[in-house]
Amino acid sequence: MAPPIDVTALTASLIACDSVTPAGSAVFDVLENALLPLGFSVERFVVGTAPDGPVENLLAVRGGGSGGGAGQHFAFAGHLDVVPPGTGWTGNPFEPEVRGGLLYGRGAVDMKGAIAAFVGAVARIPADAGTISMIITGDEEGPATHGTVALIERMAARGICPDLCLVGEPTSVDRLGDMIKIGRRGSVNIWIDVPGKQGHVAYPHLADNPIRRLVALVAEINAIVLDQGNDWFQPSNIEVTDLTVGNPATNVIPAKASARLSIRFNDQQRGDALVERITALATAHAPGAVVTARISGEAFLTLPGMFSSLIANAIARHTGHQPSLSTTGGTSDARFLSKICPVVEFGLVNATMHKLDEAVAIDDLALLTDIYADIISQALQPASS
Repeated sequence: MAPPIDVTALTASLIACDSVTPAGSAVFDVLENALLPLGFSVERFVVGTAPDGPVENLLAVRGGGSGGGAGQHFAFAGHLDVVPPGTGWTGNPFEPEVRGGLLYGRGAVDMKGAIAAFVGAVARIPADAGTISMIITGDEEGPATHGTVALIERMAARGICPDLCLVGEPTSVDRLGDMIKIGRRGSVNIWIDVPGKQGHVAYPHLADNPIRRLVALVAEINAIVLDQGNDWFQPSNIEVTDLTVGNPATNVIPAKASARLSIRFNDQQRGDALVERITALATAHAPGAVVTARISGEAFLTLPGMFSSLIANAIARHTGHQPSLSTTGGTSDARFLSKICPVVEFGLVNATMHKLDEAVAIDDLALLTDIYADIISQALQPASS
C-alpha cells in the first residue's frame, strides 16, 4: 500500500491555490502530485474558449478495468474550482489557517476537503483491489459547459466507464453523514423579451405598451402548478427572478419589456417540455415574444438499493447513525454522471459553503477519510458477493 496521506495538509495545499471558477493549473498540480505516488495515471486537458472557457480538467485512473464487465470500477467525481470569496473574511481566504479545530479557507468544504479525503482513502486501498478513477473538473461552480461533460466525453473515447460513482459534494447538514443525495431536481432558466412600440404616454393609440402583455403572461405563469411532487422529490416550482423594462422616462411608453424565470423540476417534468410550455404561453400573450432558454440539467434519481445502502452502511459503521436519503438542494455535476452509471453524493457538512470564513472540522476530514476508505473497499468487491 502507498504511504499514508496527511489529509489536513493536502486540503490546506489545495485551499492555498486561488481557484475561483474556472480553476487554474496550480491547484491541479497539487492534486496530480498527490495522485502520482499512489499509482494513478493522470491526464489533464483544457477545453473551450470564452465566454465559458477555457476549462482545465483532470482524469486519473488506477487499475486496468474500464467497467461495464471489465471488473469493478469505482469513480469519485468532484471539482477544484470555488466561488469568489467575497470581502469580510477574518483572514485571507486563500491562506489556510487552523483555529479551534477548524481549517479555514475558501473551498474547505466545497469541495477541496472531500477531494483530499478521497485521496487519503485511496492510499489505504491495495493497488490490485480494483479500478479507481477520479473525475475532477475546474468548472462546476460556473457554466459547467466544458467541465464534467467534457470529462465524460474523454472517458467514452478511452473506453472508460465506471460501475459506480461517488460525488463528494457537501451533503451533510448538521453532522457528518446525516444526509446523502440520491438525486437532484433539474434546472432551466428562461428569458422572455416582449416587444412593443415606443411612444408618448399622452398618445397611447400611437404606441404599443409591452408591459401589459408581460404582466398578464407572468400572472398566468405564476398560477401554474406543475405537480405535487412524489415519494422522492418536492414539487416542481417556477420562480420569476427578474422583470426589466429599463425605461428612464416618465412620459414614454417603452419599446420592450423582459422577464426571467428559473424552474426547478422533479422527475415528472422534462426541461424541453417546460420550455415549450412557456414559449406557447408567451406567444399567446405576445405573438412577437422572443423566448431563450438554458437547461442546466434534467432531474435524476438513483433509486435506493445496493449503492445507497453500501454508502449508508459505511456511514453507520463509523458514525453510529444512518443517513437520510434526499434529493434536495441545487444542481450538481451528478446530473451529468448519472447518465453513465449509478451516482450518489456524500461529503462534508455544508453549513459554511459559499459563506465568509468557510471552514471544515479537522476531525471531520479524518472521519470522512475513514468512511471513504470503507466505501471504496466495499464497492470494489465483486458484484456477485
